[in-house]
Amino acid sequence: MALGLQCSINTPQLRDPSLLKPYPFLDNEFLVPTGSQMTFTVADPVSGQTIAKVPDQTVGDVKAAIDSASTAFRTFRRTTARERANLLRRWNDLVLENKEDLATIITWENGKPIADARGEVSYAASFLEWFAEEAPRVYGDTIPAGVRANRIITQRQPIGVCGLITPWNFPAAMITRKVGPALAAGCTVVIKAPGETPLTSLALAELAKRAGIPPGVMNIVTTLENTPEVGKEMCSNPIVKKISFTGSTPVGKLLMRQSAETLKKLSFELGGNAPFIVFDDADLDIAVAGAVTSKFRSSGQTCVCANRIFVQEGVYDEFAERLSDKVKEFSVGSGYNKETTHGPLIHSRAVEKVHDHVEDAREAGAEVLLGGKKMEHLGMNFYEPTILTGMKTQMVSILYPTPAMC
Repeated sequence: MALGLQCSINTPQLRDPSLLKPYPFLDNEFLVPTGSQMTFTVADPVSGQTIAKVPDQTVGDVKAAIDSASTAFRTFRRTTARERANLLRRWNDLVLENKEDLATIITWENGKPIADARGEVSYAASFLEWFAEEAPRVYGDTIPAGVRANRIITQRQPIGVCGLITPWNFPAAMITRKVGPALAAGCTVVIKAPGETPLTSLALAELAKRAGIPPGVMNIVTTLENTPEVGKEMCSNPIVKKISFTGSTPVGKLLMRQSAETLKKLSFELGGNAPFIVFDDADLDIAVAGAVTSKFRSSGQTCVCANRIFVQEGVYDEFAERLSDKVKEFSVGSGYNKETTHGPLIHSRAVEKVHDHVEDAREAGAEVLLGGKKMEHLGMNFYEPTILTGMKTQMVSILYPTPAMC
């Protein structure tokens, strides 16, 4: 294990332990903290045990990362598209070569089943492959002019330093999904790693370094308590020309306000309140399969999970029964167990949120068709997959949904 890690008792074994680095990434170097620098704990959501203590960086640290990316941009923007494509291709190959180790790290800090984690690594690599192939195709255009003597030509150029803020639920895929196109275009990046799952992004940084991506092109800031200040600096710093954020709508609104003064380009993927609708003429087998896939992916912790389930009266009871029967087949437990289909929630706050929603609905007249209790015998962050029926619009869980509700 890497020096400085505080590992849980049942430490997962990595083929290449050097991928596990609990340090920020600046100028292609991992910054080992000195003195009394503040840290935050990355915990195993299954056991609650500490995986690592990671530096909680400050505004000064993110400014240094932005300056590094700005310096690197002067050179990196002049590389050819083919050169950038080759870098991304080598990075893609290394990610796939280290697929098992990356999946192990994802499951360790995120909790998702190992099969899901392996799938995420493949998904993450696909973005690098895609943009490696797209980089040489970033063409300009010749546009017919309205005046005979004129010729209009457009040329695509990198925008500059990009600030990337990613969520914890897909700690590998959300990194490559944002970094891939930025590097393909010739931009440099500063990444604010998710505080709950920073180790995956840092492992990807190690592989990016091995792939030959130059110093300063990719920098990773680690923070948890200082996240608001670090995010504000990324949005307000005039050197940063673009912000890409995946997360909640309220935070997206805040980042947009903070970016307005410097007129940054913005790419946001925010939360919603997506309904899943089942009509009387639906094929219920397909509807149930779709509801399970949509609602319970990653234990319900994704932005594409259906938040409300509307079922037409004629098939309501049968759909609810079939859905309940399917969810009973779930196996909840540690992500490393082969039979596990659903792991823990990310932390105790998520468990309490689910519990509060279920209790609020129950008190307002909902029927708990399945689940509805904490699974403390498995660990501190487990909650039964839950189905509630008889939901009403005034229930808190309709406004801020978590369990499956119809």
